[in-house]
Amino acid sequence: MAALAQQRPALPAAEERRRFQRVKVHLLGRYMLPDRREYPCQIVDMSPGGLALLGQGIGRIGDRVIAYIDHIGRVEGKITRLIDNGFAMTVGATPRKRDKLAAQLTWLANRDILNLPEDRRHERFVPRNPQAWLKFDGGPELPCRIIDVSQSGAAIAANYRPAVGTPVTLGVVPARVVRHLDEGFALEFLHVQLADALENNVTAR
Repeated sequence: MAALAQQRPALPAAEERRRFQRVKVHLLGRYMLPDRREYPCQIVDMSPGGLALLGQGIGRIGDRVIAYIDHIGRVEGKITRLIDNGFAMTVGATPRKRDKLAAQLTWLANRDILNLPEDRRHERFVPRNPQAWLKFDGGPELPCRIIDVSQSGAAIAANYRPAVGTPVTLGVVPARVVRHLDEGFALEFLHVQLADALENNVTAR
């Protein structure tokens, strides 16, 4: 915890951000911009003083953001800079809240280092026929390969990469893109699928 946050006198904003060690994470969540629109997002790095996220709603520097992040909870802050397909923001918190964030991030970092299993709601498997089609709202239907699938989502290999938050249909199953992978992207189904029909539904056309 001491590596993430140290008790020091108040510092200017830039120095305040630098005193915290950023941890690379892959956390999902949602955030709201000042116009009250909500967007799904993926957090790519975070410290007790700030974070960087990928999402469709970019906002403007200085905009206030409220985010709800898996394993972390609710955080608030302001956009400090724009990045490709997202932005970086501060995390406003009391010293006690920063200590809690530091402990949460330390656990998340150690989980990745130790290769501890992620929390998974449903068992993943490789379908017998991994070839499938993705349909985009008002757009094309494109081929893809299912790396693995569960009742709540799928990992997809493809030579294209939709933005995080993009709504799609895998076979006949509505879903959304939740994160990018080395060879493709991950989908979360809008509704948990029945196990008996899952394989047929994701490969249907």
